[in-house]
Amino acid sequence: MRTVTGSTDHVVVVGAGLAGLATALHLAGRGRAVTVVEREPVPGGRAGQLDIGGYRLDTGPSVLTMPEIVADTLAAVGEDIETRLDLHPVVPAYRACFADGSALDVHSDRDAMEHSIAEFAGPGEVAGYRRLRQWLTEIYRIEFDRFIAANFDSPLSLVTPALARLVALGGFRRLDRVIAEFLTDPRLRRVFTFQSLYAGVSPQRALALYAVIAYMDTVGGVYFPRGGMRALPAALAAAATDAGVRFHYGEAVTDLERCGTHIGAVHTDKQQRITCDAVVLATELHTAYQLLGRSPRRPVRARPAPSAVVAHIGVPAGATTAHHTLLFGDAWEQTFDELINQGVPMSDPSLLVTRTTATDSTLAPPGHDLFSVLAPAPNLDRGAHLDWQRRAPGYGADLAAIVEQRLLPGFAEHADIVHLDSPDDWAQRGMLAGTPFSLAHTFAQTGPFRPANLPRGVSNAVLAGCGTVPGVGVPTALLSGRLAADRITGAAGRNNPAPAANSSGVRP
Repeated sequence: MRTVTGSTDHVVVVGAGLAGLATALHLAGRGRAVTVVEREPVPGGRAGQLDIGGYRLDTGPSVLTMPEIVADTLAAVGEDIETRLDLHPVVPAYRACFADGSALDVHSDRDAMEHSIAEFAGPGEVAGYRRLRQWLTEIYRIEFDRFIAANFDSPLSLVTPALARLVALGGFRRLDRVIAEFLTDPRLRRVFTFQSLYAGVSPQRALALYAVIAYMDTVGGVYFPRGGMRALPAALAAAATDAGVRFHYGEAVTDLERCGTHIGAVHTDKQQRITCDAVVLATELHTAYQLLGRSPRRPVRARPAPSAVVAHIGVPAGATTAHHTLLFGDAWEQTFDELINQGVPMSDPSLLVTRTTATDSTLAPPGHDLFSVLAPAPNLDRGAHLDWQRRAPGYGADLAAIVEQRLLPGFAEHADIVHLDSPDDWAQRGMLAGTPFSLAHTFAQTGPFRPANLPRGVSNAVLAGCGTVPGVGVPTALLSGRLAADRITGAAGRNNPAPAANSSGVRP
């Protein structure tokens, strides 16, 4: 594995998102002095936060899986997860509601899920689920250490016995076709394939190896930290501070001081010059390249993932919904075609509805519930013709009306849209093509074909974040930070953090 050259005693990390925080923790744990420069006043990056009228909003990811990776990140500086985070399992992980009026509670516990499937689709589907669960677990075990949590120096790094095993398991076939070999009920198949949208690809086009995302929530489990998702970056930053990492908040890096291929200092908008031996750019990918003064060498233009509209809605307390509810429309393949190919809003929307106050009532004013409603939307490349500044307020009201129609009678009447983010808003925060999901995980943008974290033309700079390896999501952002640290110090030994029941400091 290639690493940066020369001394690495002091490392500057640009960006205090999850990837930057993970980088800082791993480097501090390996004896490096670390300085983090973050343009916002708080840590988090994409895992943002807003406080409005007594509501505490998470403006980034709402689903937390694989707490073992969080634990591994904190353990880099000798911290235990239970001393830093109050994590609670979300049970059920999701409630899936379908257009025909049926509903399924999705559990990560095998026995509970078998019972749920038997009641929902009959005992005939249970046997298929058992085989699917075993297959998902095997896919994860093969992929994690060798493909997801690994640095690649070239595509030839893929050529291992593990690759042959992945091929034999069907990892390079289409996701929807592989899942259909286990489950015959089309509603169940949606539960185990919708996750491909997080990767920016339809289930009909996604490789089956992306079933690892379904493993993370349907087998590994879904969790929520008390205090909201913002508690995660806050905990990581606090642990890093206690480990000696220095933070400069509210300060943006404007220039990298170079001598040949070596970066010797970073300059900020506060007229500071911070000397360094190495730099980790945990920023938006295009921002990193702008600072480096170069562009990636790729034969085709990068393809961004679809975007999303997220409405944060306050209502009077009293809802009995699950923490996460999937509201599936009747359309399915058409929905992905509209989002990815046509660049138009969904004509029959499928939504992720999250009621954070189902787990933590302190996130809303007394007597109120807080919901976030996420609707996938075209990114600004595909949907350049959409005027979101004009469309967004009405679209938020439309989302509230859909929730009322499909889930909660009276919801729209009492809905207070506290805050709404559209593709335009993501773009104003510097996100490529107005999408919080970065580059789509097409085959040409996956693994060794994704923009590398060791950029050419500079000897002591490394990239981290969802635009580089391994990709998009909370667990992968944390892994990206560890992979960046490995590029600086060489890989540290570790075990595969496979999930274990009631471990990692998770409190029931």
